[in-house]
Amino acid sequence: MQIWMTLILAVQLLSALAMIGLVLIQHGKGADMGASFGSGASGSLFGATGSANFLSRSTAALATVFFCCTLALAYMSNSTSMRGSESGGSVLDRPAPAASAPAAGSIPGAIPGAAPGAIPGAVPTGIPATAPAPSAAASR
Repeated sequence: MQIWMTLILAVQLLSALAMIGLVLIQHGKGADMGASFGSGASGSLFGATGSANFLSRSTAALATVFFCCTLALAYMSNSTSMRGSESGGSVLDRPAPAASAPAAGSIPGAIPGAAPGAIPGAVPTGIPATAPAPSAAASR
């Protein structure tokens, strides 16, 4: 299975690079204006309009290959992960157990009703629930 994934990934990479090259080779819409004034496009390798059709069809074919490779890799990756979870898989594939805080009565020396993580014997300090509003005279 790993060989197929590697092969499909290589085909996908090559089709992406070839598609980038073909897109860069193609003429823009403004490039046709020069051809109408006799730039010699009719004497090109593919004829007057042959290169546009050939390049656009080649780009479309490579885009189809790239799309199919992407779908195949996604399918193979999903089926591999599903198969791994059914057979037990690795430790990393298993979900972590739910963490539960121990009850205060189960911790030796814990003060009943104390906040978890509090230091024994420490005086609790905190911000009062209602703080007095600053007066206008204090701000001057």
